[in-house]
Amino acid sequence: MKFTHYNLGFLDKDQIVEIGLKGNATNVFLMQSTQFAHYKKTGERHGVGGLFRHTPVRLKVPHSGYWLLTLDFGGFAGKVDSHVEVYPANYFNHIATK
Repeated sequence: MKFTHYNLGFLDKDQIVEIGLKGNATNVFLMQSTQFAHYKKTGERHGVGGLFRHTPVRLKVPHSGYWLLTLDFGGFAGKVDSHVEVYPANYFNHIATK
């Protein structure tokens, strides 16, 4: 199974993980180390996320802890370029719109 992963380190509850995608629709999941170990063994995804076709993807951290992010195509062929940014909780509530 081919996948890309990012080790995000310790994140606080309600922080926002923003993923920019360019390419195919992609499975994007935010998971903790035990979920990641299970994913590597079985290919089963658990955590916060799903299949995304549009960017940016924004996922809220459900509780404080160490987090990883995975991107895959569910066994299908594909290519995607990605970048990840982490923002404080409520960051997007403080952006003024014109």
